[in-house]
Amino acid sequence: MKRPPLQVVWLKRDLRLQDHAPLAFACRSDAPLLLLYLFEPQLVNDPHYAPRHWRFVWQSLKDLNAGLAPHGGRVTCWFCDPIDALNRLASDFTLVQLLSHEETGLSVTFERDQAVSRWCDDNGVPWHQWPNGAVQRGLNHRRGWDGHWRKTMAQPTAEPDWARVRWCHLPDQTIPADWRSAAEGFQPGGESAARDCLDGFLAQRGRDYHRHISQPGNSRTSCSRLSPYLAWGNLSVRQVIQRLRQDADTPDWRPARRALTSRLKWRDHFIQKFESECAMEGRPINQAYRHFPYHQDADSDARLLAWQNGQTGYPLVDASMRALHQTGYLNFRMRAMLVSFLCHHLMIDWRRGVHHLARLFLDFEPGIHYPQFQMQAAVTGIHTIRIYNPVKQSLEQDSDGQFIQAFCPELARLPVPVRHTPWQLTPMEHLLYEFEPGRDYPSPIIDLSETGPRARQLLWQWRARPDVQQEGQRILARHVRPKA
Repeated sequence: MKRPPLQVVWLKRDLRLQDHAPLAFACRSDAPLLLLYLFEPQLVNDPHYAPRHWRFVWQSLKDLNAGLAPHGGRVTCWFCDPIDALNRLASDFTLVQLLSHEETGLSVTFERDQAVSRWCDDNGVPWHQWPNGAVQRGLNHRRGWDGHWRKTMAQPTAEPDWARVRWCHLPDQTIPADWRSAAEGFQPGGESAARDCLDGFLAQRGRDYHRHISQPGNSRTSCSRLSPYLAWGNLSVRQVIQRLRQDADTPDWRPARRALTSRLKWRDHFIQKFESECAMEGRPINQAYRHFPYHQDADSDARLLAWQNGQTGYPLVDASMRALHQTGYLNFRMRAMLVSFLCHHLMIDWRRGVHHLARLFLDFEPGIHYPQFQMQAAVTGIHTIRIYNPVKQSLEQDSDGQFIQAFCPELARLPVPVRHTPWQLTPMEHLLYEFEPGRDYPSPIIDLSETGPRARQLLWQWRARPDVQQEGQRILARHVRPKA
């Protein structure tokens, strides 16, 4: 018996209906169309991911189905790996084509894609993949990359034409109940929520984007908050860039527009770094730092746990970590401070913290996570060494102590001047505020006056090593965009 034809659009980190090249291409074919999302066991169980991510994905899929319903379509959701899914489909259908975006992901997704490519070759199924924005496969230099980025952002968006689609619907598989429940404090997933977020930014709240970007409290409102929607593909960077050019071109908006445009380009730049050298997932991009002398003892284990749980005794560090636990969001500077505190003040290997923050970041994007983690850990050999002093950052970026109060409520009883440094309270103030450091809030686990200078001396000593310098030249040649 002849099996009916079927084309499959495999959704991954591109959970949207607009500006979706694989979907637009599929709509031009006469073959019945299956939209397929796979909750892959190897990803669900990967240490980079947590239920918050799969809840966001599930919300995104629900929103896709709401958008597809008027056109008679929906997404089929299975809980299996791609090879099992393809074998199952091939037993009932003649697969005429597999369509997807390219993914700049972890080693586990790279190996998965290699397996899918082999399966398609062995079974005679064409697999068409489209670039993810301006990120290019197989790039070993950056000559012309800026022009390519600008050209990509200016291209018309790829819009599906649903009028001629013939749908194929298959039964869904069971999805864990906790992924299908709402989570208070977290941004909801979905293309509709992404558009609402962008609309809200452009309506008013983004006007001070460039002024508040470094402040952990104000940035929660004035920053774009688009990062999870970009990470999971509810929006494309091109959609955002084109909206900015259209709706934020007045004099009072231009500073914010320029700042956000720069950040969006910077985002693609870092993903391109990871695409071009994905081995940095398991080792420093500058291999001369492989044996950097991090602490590996019982004290470092205890300090790592304190850092992970927001119990270091440094209010801004702890408030930042707790904000991630409770909401999945933190502005960039505070993320950099968390990494600096781990790798510089605690002198703990960046690889011991990379999974923890990935699980907390609702907007976890492998292509940003690894290059940025290593940059902030100061193990690239080419970037400025930044050792963040969390007290200085606290006084400058949370001067009124409101962010600390929101996420370290045990410090709310203290007046603002001492909320940043509760260990400096006098015995009289202990009585006055009914507050005892070490009892009501942890005592500092390290002394910044010792750890900062020690880290600075060690990092600059390593930076001067010939092997670090040699590797740095290789990195510059491969990853740095030539000046125009």
